[in-house]
Amino acid sequence: MKYKQIFSIAILGLFLIQANASNVRLKDLARIQGVQDNPLIGYGLVVGLSGSGDSSNNQATIQSLSNTLRSFNLIVDAKQVKSRNVAAVMVTTSLPAYAQQGDTLEVNVSSIGDARSLQGGTLLLTPLEASNGEVYALAQGPLSVGGYRFDFNGNRVQKNHPTVGVVPNGANVEKSIEYNFDIENNGLTLVLNEPDFTTAQRIIDAISTRFPSSNISSDHPGKIKLQLSSQLPLMQLMSNIESIKVQPDAFARVVINERNGTVVAGASVRIDDVVISHGELKLRIETEFSASQPNGFFRQTGDSIGSLVVANSELEVSEGEKGEVHALPGASIGELVDALKALNLSTRDLISVLQAIKQSGALHAELIIQ
Repeated sequence: MKYKQIFSIAILGLFLIQANASNVRLKDLARIQGVQDNPLIGYGLVVGLSGSGDSSNNQATIQSLSNTLRSFNLIVDAKQVKSRNVAAVMVTTSLPAYAQQGDTLEVNVSSIGDARSLQGGTLLLTPLEASNGEVYALAQGPLSVGGYRFDFNGNRVQKNHPTVGVVPNGANVEKSIEYNFDIENNGLTLVLNEPDFTTAQRIIDAISTRFPSSNISSDHPGKIKLQLSSQLPLMQLMSNIESIKVQPDAFARVVINERNGTVVAGASVRIDDVVISHGELKLRIETEFSASQPNGFFRQTGDSIGSLVVANSELEVSEGEKGEVHALPGASIGELVDALKALNLSTRDLISVLQAIKQSGALHAELIIQ
């Protein structure tokens, strides 16, 4: 009888994507303070479900249905409501900054009760309010659910999340948010998407070059205050401001996604003097067990004869060609990758290599692991 035990230890490889900074429009680096999307929320009912709605245990759903019928002059006591074709839901959406009355929005509908599925349901008219309590949109329409759930005789088949759906173009904007751009008197404040002193100073220099008579001040790396004096119409002035091109200062970051092995690093990331050694090492241990039975299978008088199990092990070590990379001071990530390609490293090994370089203190960048 033979038993084999085999153990393998292997070291594998890498890949890298680089990103280069270039001139970017100001509209892609900053936004105007106060101009933003506004979240809206509302409580509503979804009807028309095929017995997959909320059960009678959900008093909020029963009371809501009774109140809805009362608005149509139908007086039905909440205790008499037994339908499972209705589900209580929360409706959410986002009102764009420049949305006008009559625009349509997509709304998300999520069950808040014990409904099994919203498939085939229709959202009843639902007011959508902002944080100030004012109604800005009305939502209504059939749901689109990207999943299903079926129950029969204790068996269940489900795909995705059938208790969440959307109503495409299901909300009509009833009230818009007005913005008063009195740049000459009140000025304008730009908010950087990523606050940075160097980038903020470059924006100030670029705007000063385009508008020499402007008054620009900033005491915060994320905000720039503008006081412009121009005879241009508002639309043309704003277009000229947002079309100004600025080269943002690149952040020294290396982003690693361990789930899919993606690594993204800025080409300007520098590495100090470091030596990276890589090779393929395989250790194979093979053990054979054999039974020894001396002098037959029967015990004789005066002898101590029995079965003896003998283990014979063989160790085999195979070592591939070793590779060594010596990165000189000031080398970039891009140059390091070109050198490591010769070692045929896999993507997963790049993560280990960069982590080791960071721990050694040779990588001067923020290492982000997702």
